Amino acid sequence: MPDNPLDCLVIGAGPAGLQLGYFLGRAGRSHLILEAGPAPGTFFRTFPRHRSLISINKKHTGWDDPELNLRMDWNSLLSDDPDLLFTRYSDRYFPAADDMVRYLADFAAACGLRIAYDTRAVRVARAPGGGPFEVTDQRGRTYRAERLVVATGLTLPNVPPIPGVETADLYGTAPTDPSVYTGQRVLVIGKGNSAFETADNLVETAAVIHVAGPNSLRMAWRTHYVGHLRAVNNSLLDTYQLKSQNALLDGHVRRIERRPGGSYLVTVSFIRADEVTKDIPYDRVIVCTGFRFDASLFAPECRPETAVQGRFPALTPAYESVNVPDLYFAGTLTQSRDFKRGTSGFIHGFRYGVRALHRILESRHHGVPWPARELPADPRALADAVLARVNRSSALWQQFGLLADVIVPGGDGVARYLEELPADLEGPPIGDGGHFAITLEYGPDHDKDDPFDVTVGRIRQSDAERAREGHYLHPVVRHHRPGAPPAVHHVTENLENEWTSPEVHAAPLQAFFSRQSARVRV
Repeated sequence: MPDNPLDCLVIGAGPAGLQLGYFLGRAGRSHLILEAGPAPGTFFRTFPRHRSLISINKKHTGWDDPELNLRMDWNSLLSDDPDLLFTRYSDRYFPAADDMVRYLADFAAACGLRIAYDTRAVRVARAPGGGPFEVTDQRGRTYRAERLVVATGLTLPNVPPIPGVETADLYGTAPTDPSVYTGQRVLVIGKGNSAFETADNLVETAAVIHVAGPNSLRMAWRTHYVGHLRAVNNSLLDTYQLKSQNALLDGHVRRIERRPGGSYLVTVSFIRADEVTKDIPYDRVIVCTGFRFDASLFAPECRPETAVQGRFPALTPAYESVNVPDLYFAGTLTQSRDFKRGTSGFIHGFRYGVRALHRILESRHHGVPWPARELPADPRALADAVLARVNRSSALWQQFGLLADVIVPGGDGVARYLEELPADLEGPPIGDGGHFAITLEYGPDHDKDDPFDVTVGRIRQSDAERAREGHYLHPVVRHHRPGAPPAVHHVTENLENEWTSPEVHAAPLQAFFSRQSARVRV
């Protein structure tokens, strides 16, 4: 490698690494992507194990607007090429993982991305006091860069500390052929999509399937978090509730004992029965408890702190390590920013996080202003601009509550409108003189009520006075002023997500801008 360090080195050529490589290349920055595998998207060559994605691929939306269509396209990366949309690769609503592998390879080739394949990063070091990062690969070659972006995804199994767990199968290596489990009693540990994906695969062949875990089962249709259990994976619940031998065990797995002959005796303490403990025999045990971040390749002087029981790197609002300057993260590794409440674990979420990260890098290190447009700072113009954005934006829709548009009023009657900043980002490019932040959000306690219980009342969509009580996704505008709590305005929810009514949506928002502008003048 040249003596001069790269501007940016990216580790990982999965969707996030490719997305960042696209933006870096378009900006003309010196960079390189290191990929351990022989092609992009190594993760999707193995996962999900049963080869069907749970990221939706809705081709027929009735819209002609490509920005709106991205709301229903959870797999495409962002580019200026309409041929590089995942909807051209599959007609299935839940597409095959192999289609994703093919798509990512085509994206990398079509965009001419700078990728070093079969190049595994094995050590990341940095001189004391700062300076370029030095990344060593498996052949001993060293790559130097001013900034490092880790986009490897979660690469280690998140194995719970259960005595004897090492004798069980892991989600990533357990046989997927259902005939292997014919007539057997199977325990699946975990209550997420990988656990139920595994269990559903065995319904036709296994004699008994138990799915165990200490936490309450959370359904995506109730929480709005796409990582919670999805309907496409919940067939086992139907068999459980209809007394078809399978069961959900709400308790702690205390011990796994591998017995002579290969069977298991598993000790489970049941939460619903005041921790009553029972030993249960099984033929197979499969651990499906997710994945975690691998920090082992970092030297001590630049090892990032972690969050969420060590599963993710701890990040600032700029996607930067909280303790290692110039070390950034992209993709599923950014889930600590919205863990179990947002979309940063999926392409349709983190593609916008990557775009925000790139704009942060550009503004911090290259003096490139955050993209902005000017508009009159009068209430009508501000309200019109906000409603136009929330009616169309895919970024605010997908990264709800995490990304925000920002309006910065000026003293000359002109305001700057900036799109898609991390909602909690402070300082440049926002400044500290006060601003409006626009997000899409679900209402408070939106997951407390059963969304299909018709006895639970909902506000009328024409009732702007009660907009803050709405549970469904809706626009929220906050006025942030130095030394004062933010003033908040909710635009009432709408079944079709069309905030176009002059009386219900526009007029109350204009009144809010008028009140807040008057306070600024005072």
